[in-house]
Amino acid sequence: QVHFVESGGGLVQPGGSLRLSCTASGFTLDSHHIGWFRQAPGNEREGVSCITDNGSTYVTNFVKGRFTISRDNVRNTVYLQMNSLKPEDTAVYYCAIVTCGFGIRLENTAWGQGTQVTVSS
Repeated sequence: QVHFVESGGGLVQPGGSLRLSCTASGFTLDSHHIGWFRQAPGNEREGVSCITDNGSTYVTNFVKGRFTISRDNVRNTVYLQMNSLKPEDTAVYYCAIVTCGFGIRLENTAWGQGTQVTVSS
């Protein structure tokens, strides 16, 4: 069974940076498309970025130019580098198996606990 573990969140001031990590237990990520999602209080979960098995990426418009997704198959980890953070980026961030192309399509709802990102002065 897929079990994702997200980490790297925290409290950061506007304009700051964080790098989130997504790993999986009992499951290798390298042959799958992996996506990052986020959910702010009172909002639905939304896709943020994704990466294919061969390293192609997609980033949604609201984080384009600020967030970068990458993967390290040796470490079985997918990263989300978040720069120039804004208060509206505050949310719990999750990773999941997706189909990544001209958008992000969720393929598996085995959500982990997520990692909280809070952007505030």
